[in-house]
Amino acid sequence: MDIDSYLNEHENKSLLRVLTCGSVDDGKSTLIGRLLYDSKLIFDDQLAELRKASEKNGTTGAGNIDYALLLDGLKAEREQGITIDVAYRYFTTPRRKFIIADCPGHEQYTRNMTTGASTADAAIILIDARHGVLTQTKRHAFIASLLKIRHLIVAVNKMDLLNYSEEKFRKIEEEFGSFTQQLNIPDVRFVPISAIEGENVTQTTGKMPWYQEDHLLSILETLDSSDSRNLRDFRFPVQTVIRPNLDFRGFAGSITSGAIRRGDPVVTLPSFQNSRIKRIVTPDGDLEEAFSPQAVVLELEDEIDISSGDMIVKKGNLPHIEDRLEARVIWMSEKPLLPGSKYMIRHAGRNIQGRIAELQYDIDVNTLESRHATQLPLNHVGRIVLETSSPLFYDYYRDNRSGGAFILIDPLNNVTAGAGMLRPPHRDKAPEKEQEQLPTFVSSDERAETFGHGGKQIYIAGEDSELARSFAKQLERELHRLKAHTYGLDFKAEGVWGRSAKEIVNASGLLAEAGLMSIAVLPRLPVLPRNTKGAYCIWLGNVVSAPETADRILPPAKANENTAFLLARTLYVEF
Repeated sequence: MDIDSYLNEHENKSLLRVLTCGSVDDGKSTLIGRLLYDSKLIFDDQLAELRKASEKNGTTGAGNIDYALLLDGLKAEREQGITIDVAYRYFTTPRRKFIIADCPGHEQYTRNMTTGASTADAAIILIDARHGVLTQTKRHAFIASLLKIRHLIVAVNKMDLLNYSEEKFRKIEEEFGSFTQQLNIPDVRFVPISAIEGENVTQTTGKMPWYQEDHLLSILETLDSSDSRNLRDFRFPVQTVIRPNLDFRGFAGSITSGAIRRGDPVVTLPSFQNSRIKRIVTPDGDLEEAFSPQAVVLELEDEIDISSGDMIVKKGNLPHIEDRLEARVIWMSEKPLLPGSKYMIRHAGRNIQGRIAELQYDIDVNTLESRHATQLPLNHVGRIVLETSSPLFYDYYRDNRSGGAFILIDPLNNVTAGAGMLRPPHRDKAPEKEQEQLPTFVSSDERAETFGHGGKQIYIAGEDSELARSFAKQLERELHRLKAHTYGLDFKAEGVWGRSAKEIVNASGLLAEAGLMSIAVLPRLPVLPRNTKGAYCIWLGNVVSAPETADRILPPAKANENTAFLLARTLYVEF
């Protein structure tokens, strides 16, 4: 094979980002060192230096290589025999490329582990077979689930010290398996290994005949990394504006999620101006289509005022825009989080001032139960409510990792205080309209008897906002023909619409309480409290893009008068 063919083959290999984590001295650095050694990716001079370091600082005995020293590069790490900083290493196999992060196991450095996990596609959690499942093991698994790592490989290490006992492995598998079942991780696998001996790391030598599954490297080579990418929601935070001459004005940045084609209609945020993609420019020439995570320059057909920190999205696929948000946060500061504290929020390339409006609860890492808290100490996980000085345009972290992640920066020392993941509001939280409801003298049953139907909240949203608006009009017209008492609330994307969307939801609820059928068009379907009665959410689009809150999904082709006719009669007698 010539060099060009080799480079082309190497370039086209898929890339997997892997995190190794676990408690102190579970063997994370040793495992990665063994992977590098067995993959024959250590040069002769590196190997010679490793042997010298093993003689001086090794823990594996005279004449033996301490593979952990390949990763523990800091002087303090070698002297103490522990990992402090996150170490990134690159290696490749004939099937795939890897970037693997070695994270510290000590609780003191949980913040470092969070940093390493933020970009990972998969996580390897090491468990010392002698000690079993520890608190820090659970903590790291919980953080991995919070950060939406979809693949978790539980490597039960140091099996050689227990004579490769199947009984001990099965006990750990049962205990930790019951814990991971409470976490939202779709793929969890257990592998017994000996990192120091290389057993079940890159090969199997038959020391554990009772284990018939793939060894660790084989699992890593076959994991599907594409399922963690969001190719649906196009998000392009503008990093800088490029104007080399009077004839060109482009917007440079990286596509954080989704895809874009030349000619696609787009909306700029926060100005809400419409345009189309004229060119997708790269150093290698123009593209017809670009995907996450490509770095490109976008040129629009119209002259629009766009600055660094603004965002370009597809028309009909807008993010949430709110100035009051709920999130889970991993606290990384020695100074505890306190309600009322002010921080700088870094999100999608923008810095926005904000404050902690509410600390809802702290999460017990052992039981995963929420508990009341007045502050959030270092390395704890909690749920908070944020208020921002200007609306944030974002996605929920569960749908889009890049669009739902943020960090809190202490304005006094410019230190990262916490890492957060934006989430939907509590479903069981009482709605604002119920908290502020005025007394009424006519019951809902009396109104239903007069009107011939009960009050209903009907919400319509979709990938095409104009189609949603048109279908809402058709549906209201058909309900009116049935003599239903209706009121349409037509949302439009002018102004600061995040607050307007809340107002529409509140207004729709009040109209329903008054006995009317409210039909509201929104950019996205709302997340309503669980005790909301008479609410119906319609999504115009495909099943893949449909939010969890959708009660009915209609393909765009079926959003017509005939469907509106049938749906109106269903809604008139439903609930």
